[in-house]
Amino acid sequence: MSKPSDQPSLRWDDHTIVTLDQRALPHEQRHLRLSTVDDVITAITTLAVRGAPSIGLAGALGVALSAYAHCSRGITGDGQEAVRADARRISAARPTAVNLAWAVDRALAKLGDGPDAVLNEATVMIDEDRVVNRRMVAHAVEVVRDHCPQRPLRLLTHCNTGRLATAAVGTALGTILALADSGRVAEVLVNETRPLLQGARLTAWELAEAVVPYRVCVDSAAAAAMSQGLVDCVIVGADRITARGDVANKIGTYALAIAAAHHGIPFIVVAPESSRDRSLADGRDIVIEERPDDEVTAYGGIRTTPPGTRAYNPAFDVTPASLITAIVSEHGVHHTSEVCA
Repeated sequence: MSKPSDQPSLRWDDHTIVTLDQRALPHEQRHLRLSTVDDVITAITTLAVRGAPSIGLAGALGVALSAYAHCSRGITGDGQEAVRADARRISAARPTAVNLAWAVDRALAKLGDGPDAVLNEATVMIDEDRVVNRRMVAHAVEVVRDHCPQRPLRLLTHCNTGRLATAAVGTALGTILALADSGRVAEVLVNETRPLLQGARLTAWELAEAVVPYRVCVDSAAAAAMSQGLVDCVIVGADRITARGDVANKIGTYALAIAAAHHGIPFIVVAPESSRDRSLADGRDIVIEERPDDEVTAYGGIRTTPPGTRAYNPAFDVTPASLITAIVSEHGVHHTSEVCA
């Protein structure tokens, strides 16, 4: 029987995208059925579907939904333009993760061959992502072994980078699970990942499913945990990587990198080549998504701040290449000294 991490997180079923609603986890495993482009955009913007590779794949399948809606009776100029307009809307749903625009453009490139060709390209991307994840995880495991003590490790991760964030297997969390399979994990500290708790809700759920020892870590306690010797290595994912090797990832990653550098702890980024954006020289060029105030000023529908309170709520921050020990993709390991050359 396949492990849970090997099961695809998205699938196509009779002109509908089927995926888990990540807003309902860990209390409920509720499946979403997305049958329109508007459904896809809503799922992405509300984080029902999230994680850079996963939203890219959802976006590609969304282009297929549009192609069937507008071109099922033949490819016309008006039909193609309607699909292209939908594709632009999908790409704009979350601007920081380059995987979304990359996947949408790749699916859209098949539009001239008809809706079936668009769908085929999207499903090929899902299969590719599973293979890519296994390759990068294998490389990342070797990097961790090269940089860390030869004993069961205490690892720290941020946000969610497992099968929920990808087609299957995962990136940083996939690496942690692979290390656990080989007896190399003593404990995982899971940053709660404020304000939407992707670590506490989603990563903890995946680790519990895999029976890997973990504790949820208050975001602001991560540096203290490092100072007390509770962390051997930090492993995170990425939503966009510039030509220089600066990395945009979930807000809070930059602070972890600074703390890890201060304490001499390896800081490893695991992400597919589709997250690399060589058109951007460095992190100053990355557009950072700003999320709504109410994600911070209220929780669970209950206001936690005085009326009228505004929030600074960026979804991502940028970690400079100089703070990163290694960036790992399916193509191998890129130490920052090499990335910056």
